Amino acid sequence: MKLYTFIAALFLLPFSCAKKDQYSVGQEWNYKTRPTEKNSTLTILKIEEYPETGKVIHISVNGLKMKNPASPTGYAENLSHLPISEEALNNSVTTLKKETYKKPDSLEMDGYSYWKKEFDNGNAGIFTIPVSEIVSTMEKSIIAGDYTN
Repeated sequence: MKLYTFIAALFLLPFSCAKKDQYSVGQEWNYKTRPTEKNSTLTILKIEEYPETGKVIHISVNGLKMKNPASPTGYAENLSHLPISEEALNNSVTTLKKETYKKPDSLEMDGYSYWKKEFDNGNAGIFTIPVSEIVSTMEKSIIAGDYTN
């Protein structure tokens, strides 16, 4: 019986290790989108670890159709920076689309820099809900003109 347990543990070990570090900067992921945004993807911008929140994964989301009265088209197509917990991201992603190794652009890093300053001052946190819910929440705030959420 012990031999079978040992063999089973050896077989499962690579799978448990692979899951732990499945995200890396530059990856583009498919995720559980809203029904109107089936082609939307997210990109990993930065990965950090904090004692108070654990792993924080910074992402951008593209291919959106978020209502935005301030936009000339009436819609926003991307969110340049969202800090999200690893668990929430795990509950969102479906398949790895590609490894781009692209460095974040200045808009994405501006969003990160602003968040980091506010986070260090205790005025910002991270999202712990799935990406599709974040998009819906952001859309509702934009439509209402409430930028405090």
